[in-house]
Amino acid sequence: AEITFATAAAESEFSADLQALGVNSVRTKLNDAAFDVFIANLNPDLVLFDRFMTEEQFGWRVAEQCPDALRILDTEDLHCLRNARQQAWKKGESFEEFDVLNEIAKREIASILRCDLSLIISSYEMHLLKDIFKVNERILLHLPFMLNPISQQDVSEWPAYDKRKDFISIGNFLHEPNWNAVLYLKEVIWPLILKEIPDAKLHIYGAYPSQKVEQLHNKKGGFLIEGRAANAKQVMRDSRILLAPLRFGAGLKGKLIEAMQCGTPSITTLIGAEAMHDDFPWPGVIEDDPQAFAEVAIQLYQQPKAWKNAQGKGAVIINELYSNEKLSKRLKERINELDETIQSHRQHNFIGSILQHHTAASTRYMSKWIEAKNSDSNL
Repeated sequence: AEITFATAAAESEFSADLQALGVNSVRTKLNDAAFDVFIANLNPDLVLFDRFMTEEQFGWRVAEQCPDALRILDTEDLHCLRNARQQAWKKGESFEEFDVLNEIAKREIASILRCDLSLIISSYEMHLLKDIFKVNERILLHLPFMLNPISQQDVSEWPAYDKRKDFISIGNFLHEPNWNAVLYLKEVIWPLILKEIPDAKLHIYGAYPSQKVEQLHNKKGGFLIEGRAANAKQVMRDSRILLAPLRFGAGLKGKLIEAMQCGTPSITTLIGAEAMHDDFPWPGVIEDDPQAFAEVAIQLYQQPKAWKNAQGKGAVIINELYSNEKLSKRLKERINELDETIQSHRQHNFIGSILQHHTAASTRYMSKWIEAKNSDSNL
């Protein structure tokens, strides 16, 4: 099978080397009819949209030019959920599930309905889609991270308690939940930890640190802004505990998965651990209260036996819930099923057909207007 990656995003120094993976990379433009020619010539069997904004921009063009191609949406996480939680936090209110019925949801759910299948990373988000938004499960697939198993050999190679030191926090600073968590650590949680462990250090890693982020650096206080980690797994393996006090967000948290893979116990919140471990014990502690969060961090940091016990729980979660073998089989089976029944599948999703019709009409004219406007400005 051939894979082509088309993107309108600007390339950065941290972009993956797709060519090395055997993936063709093509630059596209927004609101540009040249995409129609490109996609028609490519004539793909399957098109995967990265987040609903991409489907809004290109979905109608794919449907027009390649009507037989399967259209799959990778939601990444539900943006309406992340936004609803952030707004509730800003207002100092408790999040209620019906808060997700916001303006972003109108766009996001419409995008899900227009597609043949949407990949949903979190079991909690599956619940919201089925029970709050009443989306038919036929067009949804719960698909968390697909990971290789952690073997006993892997576990034996994890650095031991006495080979590690300090705390770590990691996450892209452009992602609002991560930035908020760093501020929370700086202003509330870290002073409580430092009071009990005066020589402790917290290493904050993340790409795109702005000036306001850099200003938080305090060498004397052990609060160290390190910037982007050259090797995220290595700094995670060297650290004794990951701190992730997330107060809003959605989806599954890559940093917490990475901690499990590296044998690094973590302390996080209910939102941080949401949908990540089912009924399996957490490899560390889940705590929402900042005082209690700091206390368990202090205890786990100083107790080798409790730390070792927490460390081993991550491998169980990875192997039981994120099996690449099981999940890839689930995905292949669903795609094959869709491929064989696509016409009847779409007939059962009549609301999606209506949205595709009206969206294509409105988006087509808006896009052509922008295209013509851009063309005039270039004359």
